[in-house]
Amino acid sequence: MSADTDANAVPAPASEGLVMGKEGMAALVDVLVRRGFTVIGPTARDGAIALAELRSADELPYGWGVELEAGRYRLRQRADGAAFANAAGPQSWKSFLHPARAREWSTDRVGGELVFTADEAAPPRYAFLGVRPCDLRAIAIQDRVLTGGTYRDPGYEGRRSAALLIVVECTEPGATCFCVSMGTGPAVGAGHDLVMTEVVDRNGHRFWVRSGSEEGAEILAELPGRPADQEIQETARAGVTAAADRMGRTMPEADLRELMAGTLDAPRWDEVAGRCLTCGNCTMVCPTCFCTTTEDVTDLTGDHAERWRLWDSCFDLDFSHLHGGPVRASARSRYRQWMTHKLGTWYDQFGSSGCVGCGRCIVWCPVGIDITEEAAALHDWTQPGATAAEPDGG
Repeated sequence: MSADTDANAVPAPASEGLVMGKEGMAALVDVLVRRGFTVIGPTARDGAIALAELRSADELPYGWGVELEAGRYRLRQRADGAAFANAAGPQSWKSFLHPARAREWSTDRVGGELVFTADEAAPPRYAFLGVRPCDLRAIAIQDRVLTGGTYRDPGYEGRRSAALLIVVECTEPGATCFCVSMGTGPAVGAGHDLVMTEVVDRNGHRFWVRSGSEEGAEILAELPGRPADQEIQETARAGVTAAADRMGRTMPEADLRELMAGTLDAPRWDEVAGRCLTCGNCTMVCPTCFCTTTEDVTDLTGDHAERWRLWDSCFDLDFSHLHGGPVRASARSRYRQWMTHKLGTWYDQFGSSGCVGCGRCIVWCPVGIDITEEAAALHDWTQPGATAAEPDGG
């Protein structure tokens, strides 16, 4: 009996997992909804692979792939009907765990006094279906930033602690992917509840699913399928291994932290600043950028006010504004701040790189600035015979 119809099969041990077909994917979404989760996953809409609430597995982007290049993103139809053979879209899971707009508190004038009310709504129980290995690492990085220090973000912590992570290993990287360079994929790392690898070949369309937590094992036990045999395991692993050899981009083979620290005066910063629009797109689509600002709003009577937290960007001229003006007034200084922080000084703050190699900043840059190309240019400048350093204009 095929994996699509073997609803009465006994699941294999968690270490081996099970193999299921599209019917099993439908059952997975049903199980998650029945357990009280709001299921978020990829779907094809508005000309992109977008993350949205899924009511059923039929909303997954079966048969849709993507064409990626610097400053370019296009959907394309696939003949094989694969659901997850598309690289990271414009959104990341940050949009749900660390939303772009969140109310912090409100206040009302009552009898001549101000009464403050904290926004303490119960966090949603998200089940993230289709998390890429690079984005799994990005979530771990955001965990460290927002909950790993002295000052913790209670809103993020509540949403994150309630979230279930279902990861899909990559078997078809995009032209702008470089997760291998950053050690974040295409194979799964730690921290997931379930992981699956999609396989489409002459033997059919199926998913090899394994558990990574106790709750993941409980969900796995409710899914239809058959024990994963050696053939599916070898085929799935071979697909992931092959993907590692087909990355569209690579970082230079150098210590990026030292490279950033040693090239602050490189003339390349002037060249990239001449192209950069300082629009902040790269920070908006980045799955690890976390900076925020606050905005206070009132009603027309002045008796009710709210404080909202909003995403902010280091490309904003006012981001570093102090009395007398901004610290980083030039495009050169703002681009350099973003890139040197992402690849270098992030280590000093959080013990890891802030880049996971997803390639979103390359795709969604309006002028096609490529962080791997910029890193390579800086590396070339450090080699013998390169042009001497110019005065720092930042």
